[in-house]
Amino acid sequence: MFNAAELFKASLDAGRRLFGPGWHNRPARALVPIRSLGPSHVPRIRTHLLALSSGDRYLRFGHAATDAQIERYIDGLDFERDDIFGIYNRRLELLAMAHLAFSVDPQFNSCAEFGVSVLERARGRGYGARLFDRAVVHARNEGVQLMFVHALSENSAMLRIARKAGATVERDGAESECYLRLPPADIDSRITELVEEQIAQTDYRLKAQARQFWDVLHVVQEVRQGVRDARDRLPR
Repeated sequence: MFNAAELFKASLDAGRRLFGPGWHNRPARALVPIRSLGPSHVPRIRTHLLALSSGDRYLRFGHAATDAQIERYIDGLDFERDDIFGIYNRRLELLAMAHLAFSVDPQFNSCAEFGVSVLERARGRGYGARLFDRAVVHARNEGVQLMFVHALSENSAMLRIARKAGATVERDGAESECYLRLPPADIDSRITELVEEQIAQTDYRLKAQARQFWDVLHVVQEVRQGVRDARDRLPR
């Protein structure tokens, strides 16, 4: 059992990493809310993946996946076994998502594979790296010891993220395998994940409420405009 002092220190350290010194004076990479996605998010996952260009599909899946192949991939998502993470904008559009797939082979139950996709218009914001960091923390807390990234060798962005995290990258022609050994979970990693998930869920609820408000306001404005138009058509 952890005592109150250990919990407080871990929470404080997690907050320092999340916000960091001078976080209010710069665009903080750690402040991007990343939340876990469940079955209720499938429609937005589908919209996100089908919006990927042929080039992005090639980098994400290793081939220029067709719409039908993407649909099969979505149908095969196992939210009980694996974990999906996403980054939403204020319109609740899924800009980026990551899939942390756990091994189904009992001999390799301490292994997981990471895959990520980012919409073209959301590039250059560090979303891929943030999703990778989020997946690493979660994988540690789930007992994963070795995380894999299977990427095309031309996917320089993904390989750069893996190398920066300390992964070993082995290139075999057009494909590369990245191996990242993870330290065991500790109270610090658990508190960090808890804080990040709470921030992300709060952010999502606020965005959903704002979206609902603007949708209602739009309907009200349309009704008002209809009333005005009807009045203008009345004989004077």
